[in-house]
Amino acid sequence: MEPKNLSLFLVILAMLLALVVVNGDESVKPLVKTLKGKKVCTKGWECKVWSAYCCNQTISDYFQSYQFENLFSKRNSPVAHAVGFWDYHSFITASADYQHLGFGTTGGKLTGMKEVAAFLGHVGSKTSCGYGVATGGPLAWGLCYNKEMSPSKIYCDDYYKLTYPCTPGVSYHGRGALPLYWNYNYGETGEALKVDLLNHPEYVEQNATLAFQAAIWRWMKPAKKHQPSAHDVFVGNWKPTKNDTLSKRAPGFGSTMNVLYGEQVCGQGDSESMNNIVSHYLYYLDLIGVGREEAGPHEVLSCAEQKPFNPSSDSASS
Repeated sequence: MEPKNLSLFLVILAMLLALVVVNGDESVKPLVKTLKGKKVCTKGWECKVWSAYCCNQTISDYFQSYQFENLFSKRNSPVAHAVGFWDYHSFITASADYQHLGFGTTGGKLTGMKEVAAFLGHVGSKTSCGYGVATGGPLAWGLCYNKEMSPSKIYCDDYYKLTYPCTPGVSYHGRGALPLYWNYNYGETGEALKVDLLNHPEYVEQNATLAFQAAIWRWMKPAKKHQPSAHDVFVGNWKPTKNDTLSKRAPGFGSTMNVLYGEQVCGQGDSESMNNIVSHYLYYLDLIGVGREEAGPHEVLSCAEQKPFNPSSDSASS
């Protein structure tokens, strides 16, 4: 290469390297303005709505494709049931709809990494085909499924026949990253995502980005008004009431299980289902480089003694 061309090449290379994350610096600089006296930002395609959260690091700044591969290393094994379906691009594309709302962008890098590990810990647990002697261990098999393989019923609840009527011949069994069940959950999620999931619940098992969008929407949405979302209880947006304290509900990972699954998982003591979700979270913290020591004490991780936010109610995930 001639010296002139070599110099040009080195200049271009330096410009490209400036866009790469180095020592934790952000790969894309945010655009900044003041709105009603507060600093707000946008940041490329990933955080494109003006928001204070977009002034922070975005998920792709600290969670990259190789880390996703580490977390879900067995998902494309020949014995898995959704080979070729799930990928990093689908997750990061789906997350872009929620990062301006604080998903993975609340607080600093550590809080963001912990929230991504927490969310994916739920996902990994709910889509795993791992078992005790599985190759790589039982925690390496997240995203093995994208749907319930042998549904025992069609999950149609006629109580919602006026708002979310069941489509004849359609089954509302579990599908997705945080599996959706029941006609009313497909209907409500479809309304939020502007996709006709009530008539076409199969879309969730056909599009990985949509499957992740549905799961992140569920993570960010309170089950009822005046209640926190899983996101809120995890990142510290939620301040427990006296009744919450008496019910042993506290901010942290344990309460994310309470929000998402209620009495299916929580208030049952140290149940296998609860411990499986916690184990995935801790495993993922280790793999992404945070370390399980950052997870907090057992009472923060567990919901074993918590009373459910909504007793005797069906949850969006199962």
